[in-house]
Amino acid sequence: MELWIVLSIAAAGFQTLRFMLQKQLSLGTLSAGGATFARFAYSAPLVVLALAGYLAWHDVAVPRLSGAFWAYALTGALTQVLATWCVVALFSARNFAVGITFKKTEVILTALVGLIILGDQIGIAAWCAIVVGLIGVLILSDNAGLPGVSLRRIANRAAALGLASGGFFAVSAVAYRGATLEIANDDPLLRAGIALAVVTTSQMLGMAAWLSWRESGQLTAVWQARRVAIWIGITSMGGSLCWFTAFTLQAAALVFAVGQVEVIFSLAASVLVFRERTSPRELWGIALLTLSILMLVWFG
Repeated sequence: MELWIVLSIAAAGFQTLRFMLQKQLSLGTLSAGGATFARFAYSAPLVVLALAGYLAWHDVAVPRLSGAFWAYALTGALTQVLATWCVVALFSARNFAVGITFKKTEVILTALVGLIILGDQIGIAAWCAIVVGLIGVLILSDNAGLPGVSLRRIANRAAALGLASGGFFAVSAVAYRGATLEIANDDPLLRAGIALAVVTTSQMLGMAAWLSWRESGQLTAVWQARRVAIWIGITSMGGSLCWFTAFTLQAAALVFAVGQVEVIFSLAASVLVFRERTSPRELWGIALLTLSILMLVWFG
């Protein structure tokens, strides 16, 4: 099995654990913004320390970082913050497994972003996969509480948050791959570590400034929740390092496609940990979305 596949599966596992912890905090202790900030506040220092240790161990210096690197890195940092915020807010609208599956539209959207920004060619089979995924998303967004078939059943808050998070994650993935490829070094782990350190530090500082302006009490709340939040930082660092390293080895769309194993992980967490029930309709939506991802892996 190729390294990028192993890294993608590991990243999905770390990410599921992180979202479980963020859901726990967002439903009581912290706001959506506070739970999002906790991820970066407790992971950035760990990433910087790990990078410093790696540089010292291998006796290498940080290579010169181009303007294109900074543009890619900061664009990815901003869109990832917005995506994470949407996902945390989504947890209060739908159950854990469905919320994560909404986020997983990032795979389909990454293919579209790659086509628009990078000019990646998508074959007919891949477009069929996108259509299957779209059907799955529409089924998941269908609000069964409203009678009949209407736009209101599809155009609801959960659907908007899920699709927005997928779009933001798609842009961030393409940007992060661009950032790692701008680093003049052959070591994929070093390139991933440098990009990750820049990104998480900028996210930590930016969100701290935002919360101090808009939700100042959340900064204190994040510190008070450190016993749980520190694990968010650890799992975030592990997941992000796996994602970034995989991005240096393979196209973002394929990395995310393999990472769809997170749907299975999140469904297990929803049932076994949060004791939530998933309806047959939602299972059909998850199945169709997963099928579309498998089609992208084979034919994309």
